[in-house]
Amino acid sequence: MSKQADINIKINLDENHIPEEITWSATDGGIQEEKTPAVLISVWDEKKMETLRLDLWTKEMQVDHMKRFFHQIFVSLGNTYQRATGEDDVAQTIQEFAEEFANQSGIKM
Repeated sequence: MSKQADINIKINLDENHIPEEITWSATDGGIQEEKTPAVLISVWDEKKMETLRLDLWTKEMQVDHMKRFFHQIFVSLGNTYQRATGEDDVAQTIQEFAEEFANQSGIKM
């Protein structure tokens, strides 16, 4: 028997269409209307063979938090790439990039 899970994202925009508030819910994770200052979503379009993206953040998202957000995404991408492809050497390159990004952006680890 299959199971369905829903993930919903709501964005409240100001008069200039800039996100003022972002909330998300995940039925399978027990998350209901949790606030977040940023969301990055990537979807693979198999017909066009390209990635479709949605990158949004609120005015309140702090630059230091954005740097950490990106660093953690890079680390996660390395882990996901390794699991998806089994290519340890390329995954290691991604991890090394994440470390260099942290150093250059001044993130305290």
